[in-house]
Amino acid sequence: MSAALPVADAGQVRRYARTLVRRHPRGLAAALGLHALAAAAGLVAPRLLGDLVEGISRGVGTVTVDRIALAIAGFIVAQSVLVRFAHLASARLGERVLAELREEFVERVLALPLATVERAGTGDLLTRTSRDVAALSRTVRFAVPETLISAVTVLLILGALLLTGPLLVLPALLAVPVLVAGTRWYLRRAPAGYLRENAAYSDITDGINEVVEGSRTTEALRQQARRRARTDADIRRSYAAEKYTLYLRTVFWPVAEFGYVVPVVATLLIGGWFYLKGWVSLGQVTAATLYAQQLVDPVDRLLAWLDELQVGGASLARLLGVAADPTAEPADAPAASTGRGPGRGDGRVAAHDVRYAYRTGHDVLHGVTLVPRPGEKLAMVGPSGAGKSTLGRLLAGVHPPRSGSVTVDGRPLTGLPLAELRSHVALVSQEHHVFIGSLAENVAMVRPDAEPAQVRAALVAVDALGWAEALPDGLDTLVGAGGHPLSPAQAQQLALARLVLADPHTLVLDEATSLIDPRAARALERSLAAVLAGRTVIAIAHRLFSAHDADRVAVVEDGRITELGSHDELVAAGGSYAALWRSWHG
Repeated sequence: MSAALPVADAGQVRRYARTLVRRHPRGLAAALGLHALAAAAGLVAPRLLGDLVEGISRGVGTVTVDRIALAIAGFIVAQSVLVRFAHLASARLGERVLAELREEFVERVLALPLATVERAGTGDLLTRTSRDVAALSRTVRFAVPETLISAVTVLLILGALLLTGPLLVLPALLAVPVLVAGTRWYLRRAPAGYLRENAAYSDITDGINEVVEGSRTTEALRQQARRRARTDADIRRSYAAEKYTLYLRTVFWPVAEFGYVVPVVATLLIGGWFYLKGWVSLGQVTAATLYAQQLVDPVDRLLAWLDELQVGGASLARLLGVAADPTAEPADAPAASTGRGPGRGDGRVAAHDVRYAYRTGHDVLHGVTLVPRPGEKLAMVGPSGAGKSTLGRLLAGVHPPRSGSVTVDGRPLTGLPLAELRSHVALVSQEHHVFIGSLAENVAMVRPDAEPAQVRAALVAVDALGWAEALPDGLDTLVGAGGHPLSPAQAQQLALARLVLADPHTLVLDEATSLIDPRAARALERSLAAVLAGRTVIAIAHRLFSAHDADRVAVVEDGRITELGSHDELVAAGGSYAALWRSWHG
């Protein structure tokens, strides 16, 4: 089971919500003000209607009746106009807030170290970026403004009831104990229930993603039954979590329905008794009954959106939790001037007595020491599962060692700000991504301020400018999902061009060309030879021609470096590398 990303607590969510309110005081005040005016305009008609009933009972003339009717119609029109502009103001405010939430979430995600994402699993992050963002979108755009509007409307109606006749407020208050008790019962249980529901959905997404990506391995090892059992267990947990939140709603909503119908019935019955006693007039009872009827809609909306607020609150806690990870770096942390890199002096990355474990008590690296020389090409070879990629990731600063140290020029690598770290060392793996946008934007994303000439130079360095200029719109051609398709070799060259533009002094190539046709991979490596000159290159590969061309070769077996030297030295030594070379070379 993956280690899920953190979830913000209730205090953090409330503080962030207050921060959002303070960012938009004018927009919030305008929206609430317009809704308050609309609600106030709607409160005039019942009072006038009560006066009309009272006047008719006393025999007023038709002129007075006509005036009251015209006044009622005027206030209804005014209310409609105000409601229209109030909803428009609320929508604009909601969209601005939602845009900020999305941008800040993207910044938090981009600040996460790769190790954190891998530890959490893609399912958890995918669910937060899709399902939770969608739920929060509905909450910000609809639930929050509707809740505020409903609360303001309820307060105004109660005020109107008080002005109509203080005694007539009492029937409306009969529902308060029922609604308070039901709401408190619901709010004590709902937040945790919705968090469990979202977490269970993350487990399903994570499990399905693993099944899809590892389908061939699952089939080869005949683990289909185990994967089905995992998926069934995830679905059962998700079903139980959703069943619990549904149970909360089936208890709370009938209580709410009962609570906001009570005032209407009570006002008619008790108000009628007050009228018979002579304590209130007929017009007051009429107006109070209409006000009690008007309470139904805002209270109904208030309680209905309260449920949506719980869903949105749970989603917001999960989105804010991404920033709660202690290993996250500020997304906009500036890179310090290191004075390293090609043409700027040498940088030295070194690992001393490092140990690392993906699971506690199960080390995959056992006291490894490796000190690449500045400017050399060091190849790491060995059987699958020996720890080559893990060691490469420690040298690239992706994982911190369990013990020992990984340093750059004597400074701990994992303690550096993310931007500075990537100016020292970069990891190039088998996986690469083509983002939606132009080909030039894909290259320049590592340095948005790069000049067009620098982008072209990076493409030249990886022998990609020819095919890039041959695209329909040249470097302005849209690529990525829905854009012009690129071959795997072209996508890899694009990723390497980004690397050239980023210009780190140390590169960790984790089988970077292993998924490309061998002839294309060989050609790509030849085109990179001039680019890699002067940089420290740590290449992890299964194809031994990389080791043959390297300055030194490190043989990794069972989490230890068993041999270290040049190709010729290791072949002459007759050890593991020599046997591997003979079997590969024929």
